[in-house]
Amino acid sequence: MLKKVLIANRGEIAVRIIRACREMGIRTVAIYSEADKNALHKTLADEAVCIGPAPSNKSYLNVKAILEAACLTGADSIHPGFGFLSENATFAKLCEEIGIKFIGPKHELIELLGNKSKAKETMKNAGVPVVPGSDGLIQSKEQAVKLAKEIKYPVILKASAGGGGRGIRIAYDEDELKKAYDIVKQEAKVSFNDDSLYMEKFVENPRHIEIQILADEHGNCIYLGDRDCSVQRRNQKIMEETPSSFITDEIRNKMGETAVKAVKEIGYSNAGTIEFLVDKNKDFYFMEMNTRVQVEHPVTEMVTGIDIIKEQIKIASGEKLNYEQKDVKIDGHSLEVRVNAENPSKNFMPCPGTITGLHLPGGNGIRVDTAIYSGYTVPQNYDSMLAKIIVHGKTREESIAKMKSAIAELVIDGIDTNRDFLYQILENQNFVDNNYDTSFIKKEFNM
Repeated sequence: MLKKVLIANRGEIAVRIIRACREMGIRTVAIYSEADKNALHKTLADEAVCIGPAPSNKSYLNVKAILEAACLTGADSIHPGFGFLSENATFAKLCEEIGIKFIGPKHELIELLGNKSKAKETMKNAGVPVVPGSDGLIQSKEQAVKLAKEIKYPVILKASAGGGGRGIRIAYDEDELKKAYDIVKQEAKVSFNDDSLYMEKFVENPRHIEIQILADEHGNCIYLGDRDCSVQRRNQKIMEETPSSFITDEIRNKMGETAVKAVKEIGYSNAGTIEFLVDKNKDFYFMEMNTRVQVEHPVTEMVTGIDIIKEQIKIASGEKLNYEQKDVKIDGHSLEVRVNAENPSKNFMPCPGTITGLHLPGGNGIRVDTAIYSGYTVPQNYDSMLAKIIVHGKTREESIAKMKSAIAELVIDGIDTNRDFLYQILENQNFVDNNYDTSFIKKEFNM
């Protein structure tokens, strides 16, 4: 078993990993920027190392400083959490080269699956259904126009190295495609230093449903049900639930078995998520694979009783999975919302500042993952997520009622949050009736 884990992250996910390690008797090292000198993860870890000033590229993305901190403190492993360096193949490779265990897949697979066009081709070869589109990258605007005529509009252009909802444009005709091509090229270059693009047929009004997998280093793999992540704004998730009420158990099992087959075929290990688009006919298509723990992993934990962070650490320690597929049982329904420091009425403008008052909800079946406290100053340098509220009920209806109660009890004074907006979603009749898709927020809230 690993003995000392450095957490190459911040905020609630760093706190979440520290707590899992503490329960396993594993010592932890926190890294923090100058902006996070009063952060909770710094306080909770056994050791903490400042790795640079506030900007991410000088701290949480500073590979040299993070590896030096790991060596200085004698950490035998690094957990990257999500975001930052969690899907950086170079970082994972450097960890391997200096003898520090990267708690995630091998760097070769991170590189392969992080490139969306290569990932799509890999999954296609593994027998996973994919959306019709380009074979590899689009090399020119003329090629894009020609392909769009073949697969028919609407089409979607995507940055091959993209993520977080950036580097994506939809085109409904040739004029829109030509404009989108230049925009996505530029956005991809600025955001990812990689302007390569690929194109797909745009699946209109789909559900975004993903399969959580766990795979050990001995060839064993299981899936832990599904998550419906269709409530999004700007292609970013803000609410997730499991199991999805949109698909049947037959389709859910087929998606899970397809994901496991693909994962085994490529030799993947650790936690991962295969994301699918599911159309109105319940046909599913591969979208991307995330080679890390997901923000929304707690909903899966709530219905399966399996601690995904602990499983990641066990797998990285070389242990075999303690579960077979027949051992995975889905109990009830779970719902998660992301509470962000932002103002929905001002185009979701980030709202950093000092929290002057705080009350977090509690009660049976209610979990809050957060790193905030009263008096904490939310920095302007990082993602705006403050907390995740997760509930567990016997049914979807019970989960919605429980989440409404939890949000109504939540108090965060001193800064703007999306608390009221989340409550409005839960009261929306189309959401309650399970009549929604990825365009839900745009259509229902005129955004």
